[in-house]
Formats: sequence, C-alpha cells, structure tokens
Amino acid sequence: MPIFAVTYTYADKPAVLDEFRPEHRAFLRGLLDEGTLLASGPLAQDAANPAGALLLVDAPDEAAVARAFDADPFARENVITRRTVRPWAPVIGPWADRA
Repeated sequence: MPIFAVTYTYADKPAVLDEFRPEHRAFLRGLLDEGTLLASGPLAQDAANPAGALLLVDAPDEAAVARAFDADPFARENVITRRTVRPWAPVIGPWADRA
C-alpha cells in the first residue's frame, strides 16, 4: 500500500490539547497496532510555525487516510485547524522498498 504524510496544524488552545492528548495518543496507538500508522510525532513550534504533528500512514488511498483520521479525538475537539494528506515515496530507509 502507498505511504502518506499527514500533517496537522493545531489551534492555539494548549489547555484543550493537554486535556485530550492522552485520548489522542491512545487513538494513534490503535492505528499503530492495526498497521495503519507507521510513525507520528510533534513538529517543533516556533515564531514562524504553529504547533503541529507529522504522521506517516499506510493506506490504500487518501480517502482511507481521511476516514481514519476523522475519528481522531483532536479532530472531534476542533483543535486541528489544518490537515494535509500527501503521498510520500521514500527512497532511503526502512520503507524505501515500498516506493
């Protein structure tokens, strides 16, 4: 299956993010356990870039990625202000043979 790079941009709502982060991470662990999520983690926040995350996803198509991540507790709580989904073709590293 193709690999997709998903990026999240978070709202400036640190209290809401903190409150729902355990549920969000449990959701992501579920996707990891089922083989959908390959890796995830926060993106550094600085003056030019808001808080966010990068998620690498194994899915048949972009629609499947959207369906999976629509169920994210952060989406439910409206703290994701932007989500991008892009095909990713690794050429070096553990997933390079899938390109």
